[in-house]
Amino acid sequence: MLDFGAISLEGGTMLFQLIVFLVLIFLVSRFAMKPAMAVMEKRRQHVANEIETAERSRQEAEALLAEQRRLLDEARLEAKEILDRVTKQANDEAARIVEEAKASADRLKAEARAELAREVEKAKAELRDQMAGLSVMLASKIIEKELDEAAQKASIDQFLKQVGDRL
Repeated sequence: MLDFGAISLEGGTMLFQLIVFLVLIFLVSRFAMKPAMAVMEKRRQHVANEIETAERSRQEAEALLAEQRRLLDEARLEAKEILDRVTKQANDEAARIVEEAKASADRLKAEARAELAREVEKAKAELRDQMAGLSVMLASKIIEKELDEAAQKASIDQFLKQVGDRL
């Protein structure tokens, strides 16, 4: 027995407590620590798997985002090409329509000029016919009357006045 004043230690009790302590440590390590460590290891592996899965998901999301951006750029480029092609077709169609309209207008002008020329020729022919008829009539009147020179001049003036009124 050891005596330290207020504390006294007995060798047997101390040895018994030491053995109980070592058995307790063995039991705790065997039945409590191993399962606890197994649970901790399992949890560590689960967290590691979750981190790995999250990293894979992040990489997949980045790959999908890059793919979506690429597809969006392709769609924009295709839309621009379609818009350019449609604009060119519309401009070509507008130019064709304008050319057709000009050709049609030119054709109508030519037809109108030809019609006008025919009408002028027709009017001239009618005027010639009327002039010939009036000339014959005047000549017959002059012959019938056998007028003097002043009367002939008056008859011609009157005839020209009548012809001018009819035109």
